[in-house]
Amino acid sequence: MIGLAVPLDGRTALVTGANAGIGRAIALALAANGANLIVHHHGDPEGATGTAASAEKCGRKVQVLAADFTEEGAARALADDAAAAGRVDILVANAAIEVRCPWDEITDTHIDRHVSANFSALVAMCQRLLPPMTAAGWGRVIAIGSIMASRPRAETLVYAALKSAQLTAIQAMAREVAGRGVTMNVISPGAVEIERTAERYADPAFRAAVTAKIPAGRPAGVDDLVGPALFLASDAAGYVTGANIPVDGGWSIGDPPGTLPGPAQ
Repeated sequence: MIGLAVPLDGRTALVTGANAGIGRAIALALAANGANLIVHHHGDPEGATGTAASAEKCGRKVQVLAADFTEEGAARALADDAAAAGRVDILVANAAIEVRCPWDEITDTHIDRHVSANFSALVAMCQRLLPPMTAAGWGRVIAIGSIMASRPRAETLVYAALKSAQLTAIQAMAREVAGRGVTMNVISPGAVEIERTAERYADPAFRAAVTAKIPAGRPAGVDDLVGPALFLASDAAGYVTGANIPVDGGWSIGDPPGTLPGPAQ
C-alpha cells in the first residue's frame, strides 16, 4: 500500500465493493490513515471479512454489510444500515457491474441491471448520506469512474454511457453541497490489474496489447488509485469538487509516441 500521511482520525468511510481490488486498496488506505470503515460487498463475504480483519489490525472499528445493487432499494437500505451507527463522512462509490456484449444484442434487462448498479445506487446513497454531511459541514464523496466514459467501446456501450452519467450526476450534486463543506469528485482509472483480471494479464499478448495503448507503458496497480483517493478524502482537497481525475497512465490523452505512422507523433 502506498505510504501517504492523511489524518482521517474519527472519520467513518463507507467503501462499496471493498472486498477486493480497487475498493479494498482504498478502504485499507483510509483505515491506515485513521478512518473507521463500513465494508460493502456482494457475494464475497470471505473477501469482505479479510478487508475488515486487516483494518481492525490498524485499530479501526469495522462493519461489514452486503447488498446487491441490481435489486431495487438495496442501495438505499445499505445507506440506512451504514448511517444507523452514526454519520458516514466519506463515501467511496466503487462497486459496479460491467457485462460486455455486442451493442446490437443489448437487452432491456442488460440496461436495467447496469442502470441500477452503476447509476441509481449512487444517487440513492447520496440522497441518504449527503444531508448529514452537509449538516456537519464536512463530507467527501469519491466515485470510481472509468476511461470508458471518454474512450468508449461498442461492447461496453451501457457501462461506458453510465460512467459518463455518473460524472454528470456527481457534478450536478457537487454544485448543491459545495458551500456546506462537502466535496464530490470522480477518479477515472484506465487499465487496472486486479484479481479478476489477473488471468487476462497473464496472457503476454493481452498485456502487450493493453500496454501499447498507454503512454506510461504499463497497466495500473490498485496502489495507483490510492494516492488520489486519499487526497480527495482529506482536508487538503477541501477546494476540489466536481473534478474528474484520470488515473490512466496517459491513455485518455492519446496514443504513446511511435504507435502511429509518420515522422512526428
